[in-house]
Amino acid sequence: MQPTATFAFLALVLMGCQPVQAPVRAHDLTAELFPKTNTTPPSKGANICWADDVTPAIIETVTEQIQVRPQTLDAEGNLAQTAVFETKTAQHIVQDRREVWFRIPCQEEMTVDFLSSLQRAFKARGYYKGGLTGQLDAQTRRAIRLYQEPLGLGSDKLSLAAARRLGIAAGEFEW
Repeated sequence: MQPTATFAFLALVLMGCQPVQAPVRAHDLTAELFPKTNTTPPSKGANICWADDVTPAIIETVTEQIQVRPQTLDAEGNLAQTAVFETKTAQHIVQDRREVWFRIPCQEEMTVDFLSSLQRAFKARGYYKGGLTGQLDAQTRRAIRLYQEPLGLGSDKLSLAAARRLGIAAGEFEW
């Protein structure tokens, strides 16, 4: 073997010996959601803005095969009759639908520059395919929903926590 090929082979073997790293747990936004118990937001103050939305119910569908009749064998041990199965499907509510409040960037922060940065951040992460218009259009709202949904907020309204997580909103935020 040539030295270059030997080196490449050894590098591949050593790379295969590296420990497998656990996937990074995506922090969710559910800690930022407040139950909507009335028509007014949970708090008021300068530079504190809220939006309300409904988180959809999460429903799990379980399908299983149930044996209705077992197979039968004849005296010689040959199959006389095949087993019969029935498919049963059941749905269970994992999480009820909830009306919630969550913090959002205030309207005066939603400038063309801010929205362009938002679109750029989504584009870099593969959530947004459109141009950098600086407008809160349907494509941008779709990207917001696609980004926030796996984090526990299925809304097309940008949460302040998501904006901070994207690195486009100022303020203290801990994960």
